[in-house]
This record gives sequence, C-alpha cells and structure tokens, in this order.
Amino acid sequence: MVKSWATSAETLGVDLHLDLKGAGLRSGLMDALREAVRGGRLTPGTRLPSSRTLAADLGIARNTVADAYAELVAEGWLTARQGSGTRVAQRAAARPDRGRVHRLPTRRKPTYSLMAGSPDLARFPRAEWLKAARRALAAAPHEAFGFGDPRGRVELRTVLADYLARSRGVYASPERIVVCSGFVHGLMLMGQVLRARRARQVAVEAYGLDFHWKLLSDAGLRTTPLSIDEQGTRADELGNDRGVGAVLMTPAHQFPIGLPLLPDRRAAAVDWARATGGLILEDDYDGEFRYDRQPVGALQGLDPDRVVYMGTASKSLAPGLRLGWMVLPESLVGSVAEAKGHGDSCGVLDQLTLAEFIDSGAYDRHVRGMRLHYRRRRDELVAALAEHAPDIGVTGLAAGLHVVLSLPPGVDERRVVQAAAWQGLAIQGLGAFRHPDANAAEWNGLVVGYGTPSDSAWPGTLDALLRVLAAVGA
Repeated sequence: MVKSWATSAETLGVDLHLDLKGAGLRSGLMDALREAVRGGRLTPGTRLPSSRTLAADLGIARNTVADAYAELVAEGWLTARQGSGTRVAQRAAARPDRGRVHRLPTRRKPTYSLMAGSPDLARFPRAEWLKAARRALAAAPHEAFGFGDPRGRVELRTVLADYLARSRGVYASPERIVVCSGFVHGLMLMGQVLRARRARQVAVEAYGLDFHWKLLSDAGLRTTPLSIDEQGTRADELGNDRGVGAVLMTPAHQFPIGLPLLPDRRAAAVDWARATGGLILEDDYDGEFRYDRQPVGALQGLDPDRVVYMGTASKSLAPGLRLGWMVLPESLVGSVAEAKGHGDSCGVLDQLTLAEFIDSGAYDRHVRGMRLHYRRRRDELVAALAEHAPDIGVTGLAAGLHVVLSLPPGVDERRVVQAAAWQGLAIQGLGAFRHPDANAAEWNGLVVGYGTPSDSAWPGTLDALLRVLAAVGA
C-alpha cells in the first residue's frame, strides 16, 4: 500500500525546492544542487533532506538521490558525516573580478561606545524571561493566536494598568491602554490621529531625537521647539503660537539635557492643554531610573483626559522586544486602535510573556537590580571625572542611563567628538540633538550613555573617555 506523503514519517524533514532539468534524473539533480549552492540559496553548513525524504518529495528513486549526494561529496560540494547528515560544504568565497569591482572603504567600527539610549543588553534576564514565556505559553487560550484586538492582549493591558498606577502614578484602566511596538510606533499612530483632528503643529523640546521630529513631519505636522533653561523645558512658551495642537515632552528626565519638568511648569503645560483643547504626549523617558530619591510620578496623573502617556520596555528590558504602551484619554482609544489596524500587529507571545513577567514580580525585581547597577555606573563615572578631569562638569539629575558633561568655555564639542573617534570611542555632542529651528547653541557638552557597555567593556570604555577629556584639558 502506498503511503500518503503528508502522513508518512519517512518524508518528514527540511523542505528543499529544486527544479530538475535535463534528460537524466541524477545529472539533473546534481546540476540543480550545484546551482543552489553556487547561487547562495544553499549556504555553507545547511543540512539537506535525507535521501529517502528528498526522493519522496521529488518522486524519484532513493538510489538516484543517494548516488547524486555521493558524487557531490566527492566533488567537494557536500559533506557527509555519521550523525550529522548531508550538509553543504564550507567553501572559500569567490574572489571578485578586480577589473570590474571597486571596493568601497569601510568605516572602522568603534572599540568603545558611550552612545546614549541603550541599556546594558548583557543583563537581559534570560532565565526569568524563559520561565515566564513557558508559563505564559502553557496558559494561553487558543484564541490568543488569532488576529486579536488591535489594542493588544487583555492580559498585558490588565497588568500594565496595575503596574503603571502603583509605580508611576498613572491613571489607567485596561480599556484605555493600547499596546504598540515601541515608542516610535506609538508616535506614528499619534501623528495620524493628530492629523485627523486637523492639528497643524506639534511643539517639541528644543533638544531631543531628530527621528521623532521627522515622524511628526512625515505625518504632515510642523514641529516648533520650546526652549530649555536650567529649570527644564519652558512650558510657558506653549501659549506663544495658537497653531500648536499638541506638545511632545519628556517630563521625568528630559532627553538629553537630563532635567525634570518642575511642578509649576507641569501645571503650565496642563493648563495650556485644558484651555486650548490640546494634547500632551508624555514620553516617560527613564521614568523608572531615579537614583537620588523616589521617582517623580508621571505628568498624566494631573489630567488623564489631556495627556497621552507613552512608555516602553526598551530601557528596562531591551529594545529588541519591540513592546510599548499608550495610556490614552477615553476619547482617543477608538481612533488610535483604528490607526493601528484591524488586528494586533504586536507579537502575541511576547505580550503574554511580559504580562506574566510583570505579574510574577520578576519585572519589579529586575528594575530594582538594574537601578542599583546603573547607579554604580554613574557613581564610578562621576568619581573618575572628579579625580582626572575636574574642569568637566556633570549636569542633570542622578537618573537614567546617561549624563551630560559640560565642556569648558571655548571648547568645541564637535572637536571633542572627533578626538574621541580617533580613540575608538563613539560619543555624541549635544548639538546632534538640537532642533534645527532652536536658538543658537544654548548648551555645549557631551552626552555620555553609561548604560551601554557590558561589565567587561566598562573599565576600558571609561579609560578611553578619560583619555579624551585629558586631551581637552591640555
């Protein structure tokens, strides 16, 4: 009796598409395999189907496949070892024709990095995350693997509502939360919603991330900068332009200057939103990481109907998870969900895992541990600067994953960044974060992301920074 290909255990294995041409089956199979290797479809080390499986898939005799494999092994195209199966052989890459191919110079990769905006990825809690993933997968209902609610999984929205209320003072309910794939995704959605509300301008802080401003511009919105002084963002400037329909702010820890939005300026921003019907887009940047005192609560708690709270797992866990959340005024939930699409575009398994991770208490434990880790990093940096570069000031809160180093008068931050590059150190100056329409350089300094290096890389990275700053002093 002939077995069905769909149920026969003998045909189970990797899939391989081959187009056999020519008169002979064996020679046609060999030519097809050579072409697949030569063209890069089969890369070195790729395991091929067993001769029995491939024969069944192609509808030819098993001996034909076995003979073709044996000949290609002899020619050096394939390798065959007991227990390892038949694989594509490791072959040296073909040399390009020097007469026709011109190699472009490659930029040297920095040895050390103090770029801001990234956590210590080596400390991602792999074991705890795996445990949470197993529990979440075992408990997940069958319907979780469908297209889903565009707002995101209810399990994650429920635990987020509780967590944000107790840890950040956010007024939240699961119905007001929309899960997104990070802050950028959330800002894209809000750009669409603001345009639909006929907004024309969004106020932004004079220093920030240029790709955030570009996202808003791509949505058809003009961005206008708000000044920043020693007391933080000038929220009182919101009333200077009647065309502004929303403002994007980082109240907990202004990025990159590192100052908080003081109470009177928080109140001024909320008063503006109430008086004009505008919206405040609150980027809770570094909200979990305050080292000298209890973190200040989110601005959203002052007026949940006028503030869109936006947070992510990018700093607390890892940006690669691509998970963020928006706590919205009730009037915006439907519009944002519609802008997101008809189904849930964020990975279900990661949502369920994060829900379990938070609910089990593992998230709180991890954040507390990382808070101590980053505080030690910052303390070591400040102590080293005080000893080896006393003319360099440290500004901003004892918070977050970066500091701003103020440079002595007359020192051009661009020259320092260039000097750092010669030392193999990647670092940024404040000018890289200044809005093109902002006033001429209000601040002069370096943005140092001390969260980025791993423990093993940190001592060498700190030494490289001190060498650069010693040259500045000289």
